[in-house]
Amino acid sequence: MTDEVRIVKRLRTPRSAAIAGILFAILLAISILLIRFSIARNPADAGVWLAQGGRRTLAVIAINLIPFAGIAFIWFIGVIRDRMGEREDKFFATVFLGSGLLFVAMLFAAAAVAIGLIAMFKAAPTKTTQSDVWSLGYHMTFALLNTFAIRMAAVFMISTSAIVLRTSFINRWLAFLGLSIALVLLVSSDILPYVNLLMPFWALLVSVNVLLKSRSEGRELMDTTQAR
Repeated sequence: MTDEVRIVKRLRTPRSAAIAGILFAILLAISILLIRFSIARNPADAGVWLAQGGRRTLAVIAINLIPFAGIAFIWFIGVIRDRMGEREDKFFATVFLGSGLLFVAMLFAAAAVAIGLIAMFKAAPTKTTQSDVWSLGYHMTFALLNTFAIRMAAVFMISTSAIVLRTSFINRWLAFLGLSIALVLLVSSDILPYVNLLMPFWALLVSVNVLLKSRSEGRELMDTTQAR
């Protein structure tokens, strides 16, 4: 196997994973927007929006996008670890990996509860919206998304940004931006509407930066190999 082939194979993984990060950002942003547009914030109004086929369809689409966003996020975690390489710090890496996996787990849990609520409504529309179980599940879904999942995402961003400041495996300005966004999410994720979109926006910037850096490094390695 030639040096050029080895270089291409080594660079292919971070590039594909970075593309997965872009996919995660797009899917999660679409899901958040669809949930905001389609689902009533007051559980007492659930019967109204669920009875509207268009809004219910949007809600189902948003919920079904979440598992794909979570899978893409796991690949995104992979590219960050790949970029860290041997410079990985055990403490920050543990917080980074743990918070990232918890974020995905809570996204999946919220989606599962939401799907269950919609299935309950289809089975018994009138009884479901008047049930205490419905109210509990409704509040649980939003708590998992806006209180717990997004705060785990903030911890993930803080640990990732701390690693970036120590190793500079991507541009340092992304670390400062990540720290700023994480602080906003920790304080106001369940208060300000659409603030949750900041997390996928940051992930998108990081993924694009990784793509550009891996492409630049690939050119440098190829030039070095050819010069030999």
